Amino acid sequence: MGKVISLVNQKGGVGKTTTSINLSASLAVLGKKVLLIDLDPQGNATTGIGVNKGEIENSIYDVLIDRCNIEDAISSSKYKRLYVIPATINLAGVDIELMEKSNADATFSKGSQLKNKLDKVKDQFDYIIMDCPPSLGLITTNALTASDSVIIPVQCEFFALEGIMQLLNTIMMAQKTLNPNLDIEGVLLTMLDSRTNLGFEVVEDIRKYFKERVYNTIIPRLIRLTEAPSHGKPIVAYDPKSKGTEAYLNLAKEVIERNGHN
Repeated sequence: MGKVISLVNQKGGVGKTTTSINLSASLAVLGKKVLLIDLDPQGNATTGIGVNKGEIENSIYDVLIDRCNIEDAISSSKYKRLYVIPATINLAGVDIELMEKSNADATFSKGSQLKNKLDKVKDQFDYIIMDCPPSLGLITTNALTASDSVIIPVQCEFFALEGIMQLLNTIMMAQKTLNPNLDIEGVLLTMLDSRTNLGFEVVEDIRKYFKERVYNTIIPRLIRLTEAPSHGKPIVAYDPKSKGTEAYLNLAKEVIERNGHN
């Protein structure tokens, strides 16, 4: 059975997309078959993994509105064992379309479209990683309903904990109403600037609060990590020797260990 993991945080700029791309690629390097699903209308995970947006035939939008089968939207990436369902700007309007369908047809469940589709291909992958948009709208609801667990990336900065409380409420609501099996896979500390004490204080606060749920791996703030997606490459391909590569491979190992996959 494939494990479906969403990367969720309603705050933008916390390293969600960077982590989606690099965790997916690192899991693939470690021998896992991975599907990366871009659920953000900006499509940054799509370009960051090297997909040319001009060549996309079927995107996650087409899957969600029943314009194509999910199998037809999965394409292989340039990397071994790593597959992708891309996003295009069309996705920005999907909330409204799902709402309209739901209003017109009482049996249409607007929050579980993604789950219904993913159930068909889940067994073909070891991991399905979903990059969610920085909002808590219908796309994120679909992701939470379809996921086994969530990874929450948290930037090592002063207001980090405040935003997380709101997100935790959303996750708890989703557990109650949509998906009782939804689990918090882990909390990932990102963008640590090792030159300041503040970052380390935040790390301490978050570890105090989430305890063993916080990954041991902390993703540092690195120029190479921000450069890599503009070249359409995960860090492991862009700069195999970098600290970023080491960090994401370590994270991937932690994810595999927590899931008891050897």
